[in-house]
Amino acid sequence: MNCHAQCGACCIAPQITSALPNMPMGKPAGVRCVNLGDDLRCQVYLDRPDVCKGFTAEEMTCGTSHEAAILLISDLETRTAH
Repeated sequence: MNCHAQCGACCIAPQITSALPNMPMGKPAGVRCVNLGDDLRCQVYLDRPDVCKGFTAEEMTCGTSHEAAILLISDLETRTAH
């Protein structure tokens, strides 16, 4: 599946504990990554960390829209949080 145009949910909904460019401490769940541009595209795509590279858009995590992706990824984050 391809990412939804102007989505960015994977850069907002999940917690990322590894260092990110411009966010050395990672980011909390629900917080927009500072590397996510106004067009909702990653501005450091080539230098993104492995955790970001490893994410693959799938219907079960992304649904059919940005709104669905935020809800699905947020729910997955909540259910898997330690």
